Amino acid sequence: MNDHVASNMTDFEPFGRDGVGVKGYPLITSAVAAAFLAATPAALNAQGYPDVLRTSSYVAVRDGTRLAVNIYRPARGNEAQPAPLPVIFSFTPYRARFKDKDGKVEELALGDRLALRSLIRAGYVVATADIRGKGASFGHRRGFQDRTEAQDGHDLVEWLARQPFSTGKVGMIGCSYLGGTTFHTATAAPPSLKAVFVGASDLDKYAFVRRGGIPAQFNTRPDEPPEVDLASVPVDADADGSMLRAAVAEHSANTPMAALWYGMPYRDSVSDFTGNAFWEEVGTYNYLDAIRRAGIATYFWGNWQDEPTAQSLLSAANFADSRFLAGPGSHCVPPPGFDFTGEITRFFDVHLKGSGGTAKAPRATYWVDGLDGKGGYVTSDKLPGEDNTAQVWFLDGGKSGTARSANDGGLVLRAARPGKDRFTVDYDLPDPEYFAFWAKPMDDKGLSYTTAPLSQPAKIIGFPVAHLMVSADKPDAQVFVYLDQVDAAGKTEVVAFGRLALSHRVEGRAPYAAMGLPFHPGRKADVMPLPPGQVVRVNIDMTPIARVVPAGARLRLTVAGADPRQRNLKDIRQNPAPVITVHRGGADASRLDLPIVK
Repeated sequence: MNDHVASNMTDFEPFGRDGVGVKGYPLITSAVAAAFLAATPAALNAQGYPDVLRTSSYVAVRDGTRLAVNIYRPARGNEAQPAPLPVIFSFTPYRARFKDKDGKVEELALGDRLALRSLIRAGYVVATADIRGKGASFGHRRGFQDRTEAQDGHDLVEWLARQPFSTGKVGMIGCSYLGGTTFHTATAAPPSLKAVFVGASDLDKYAFVRRGGIPAQFNTRPDEPPEVDLASVPVDADADGSMLRAAVAEHSANTPMAALWYGMPYRDSVSDFTGNAFWEEVGTYNYLDAIRRAGIATYFWGNWQDEPTAQSLLSAANFADSRFLAGPGSHCVPPPGFDFTGEITRFFDVHLKGSGGTAKAPRATYWVDGLDGKGGYVTSDKLPGEDNTAQVWFLDGGKSGTARSANDGGLVLRAARPGKDRFTVDYDLPDPEYFAFWAKPMDDKGLSYTTAPLSQPAKIIGFPVAHLMVSADKPDAQVFVYLDQVDAAGKTEVVAFGRLALSHRVEGRAPYAAMGLPFHPGRKADVMPLPPGQVVRVNIDMTPIARVVPAGARLRLTVAGADPRQRNLKDIRQNPAPVITVHRGGADASRLDLPIVK
């Protein structure tokens, strides 16, 4: 994920700062620090390092570009821990140190959203840096998580490993864009990088940003104005801010992100900005062998109500010894009710300190919504969805007794009668919130197919897949599918969704382990218009879920032709709007496959 919280957004908590805290974590106040300082040496050793000494400077990478780097050393009072320690590094485009609108300094390393403050306390040096072309760093960004950025990460890892405060062992952590810089740096295989904790990032950027050939919310927002980076705190040697101003002036040459993504409709498109097949350059799946050969330990994290979690799960599936974590929340929110900082610290302790690894950790830890009527975490040696059996639900007409309107049919467990339903694509959709990380119910914008109330609970773990027989009256149209859970009182929530342009319906073999899901290559030669009226099968994988649907609830599959999270709706609108027909029954029936745990 790549589309993390922008500095001027107010609908997300900041990463947090000392004395403010993040929900679920204790406040670190001056009183607490004083109590640490008053403690005996034995107590100090048991309680870690209550204080931090920070320095910042410019570090030149291989082409001479100077990047702003901040070092946070564990301390007691004014004395840093003298012995070398492992280093945890986080690499950000969102300014590692900046002044907010009230003039208060915010620091990535002093918040616990990524457990960084806790890691300092646990005896790690933490380093943060602005990527080139952002924050206080010089240079310009050629592309979004390109190989230049990966090599920059490589160079900084090796620089950190050489410093006298370092044992030579480095770990990296990040979520969303910061997860991407972590993953991409690992693909450059710096020798000193031993472990990475990657949140909400992608294995296949084309399949994520242009999922099913359709660019939606992620990575398509406008770029920030220069004033955002000018609010960065200058490095220590830049007393008058002149170097910061010179650095930000170079950012004007940055490649615009939305234009970059919109300008490459096919997986093999050559970008006008970079001059190459850029999707391939930024697909981490192309470099997985480098991570494996380097022996870098991997841990992938996502939350179920966050679209990148599908990519996090696929990433974990491509490393035999990788670990996976999924919480119940939204984008990059620390999983509630779970010892997140402890999990991160233990992971790095094993791979950077050689401690805490006496018992074999489970491969997967994840929240199951509705477990025991409430929800809870489970552990497993298998990833969510591995080896589950698909339960097939067929699309049926409204005579099944579940219909609410002419656009509402049924989902049934038996072969359905032949028939067809059609709808006209509705582009007049409500404006979503700026970062609408999750879909809203769309059952009034297309066709819906609903089960009868379930007679017994259904435990669904993995990827639902919609297999639809469709036709349209235009050469191309977009198909969005949503899986809703509807409780006995009629309250509806979207639990999974997917999308596919009909022109991108051709499937192929994925260049990575795809957990049995349909793969749409999206190369120019694979993309073809659909003759009006011709019936074709489209297979649309949906975001993964882990939940127990209680008895008495219903499941609903909605098929629509547009989504309010699309930022370019006004540009892609067809007039007249396409009419899409879903064909039911027959030998090759439209159906929904649900990954059911017996």
